Amino acid sequence: MITIQKYVRAQSLEEAWTLNQKRQNRILGGMLWLRLGKGSVNTAIDLCGLGLDTIEEDEEAYRIGAMVTLRQLELHEGLNAYTRGAVRNAVKDIVGVQFRNMATVGGSIWGRFGFSDVLTVFLGLDAYVELYKGGIVPLEEFAAMKKDNDLLLRLIVKKTPAGIVYTAMRNQRTDLPVITCAVSRVGGEYRACIGARPARAMVIRDENGLLSGGINADSAKAFAEYAAEKAPTEGNVRGSAAYRSHLIGVLTQRAALELGGI
Repeated sequence: MITIQKYVRAQSLEEAWTLNQKRQNRILGGMLWLRLGKGSVNTAIDLCGLGLDTIEEDEEAYRIGAMVTLRQLELHEGLNAYTRGAVRNAVKDIVGVQFRNMATVGGSIWGRFGFSDVLTVFLGLDAYVELYKGGIVPLEEFAAMKKDNDLLLRLIVKKTPAGIVYTAMRNQRTDLPVITCAVSRVGGEYRACIGARPARAMVIRDENGLLSGGINADSAKAFAEYAAEKAPTEGNVRGSAAYRSHLIGVLTQRAALELGGI
């Protein structure tokens, strides 16, 4: 477990950012993973008073505050209508309702965890992060960045014409996933987003135009085989590298066929 020497509820973003520049200080999200760590935190920084706990929608985008909970994502009618339930499907099996009532979008995205359903599904959309000092950065670029001491303020999902299907394999319903998979069409581009490899999620684009002529049994299978080849996997206690590669092919094919029916 961790020990915390001092707690500060930040009164401004600048105060939170300044405090976060010290190596032994930490931003608190839902604190569900942080509390499982070891060591000492000098100052725990709470962002609860900074208005980052809402989902705002306009004609162009959804702007999801860093302190929005996974349960808010699960229940948001507009976001789930836009994604045809893909966002709900991505979070509904994350531990349980009590956990999702506390886990935050900011913590899930900032952590860039290999097992993150949240990162995988949003990589399938036209999504960006808003950083306090770093500005607006494409989510795919952010996912590949090293962690620093900036603040993640919002996740921005633009309302680009899109279709997306999310699926994952778990050994038990509320366990961490063995593989996560989102297949999407954003604008005219098809992509598969594969996570829990067990490394962080990555985007595989249909660079060979396997789905450009339409999605059917043959094209979905070809794209699935391509995704399985392009996504490096490793083994751990939840599954071997070979099993994960097999799952990538199976889940990508299923998701692509479902996407073809949207």
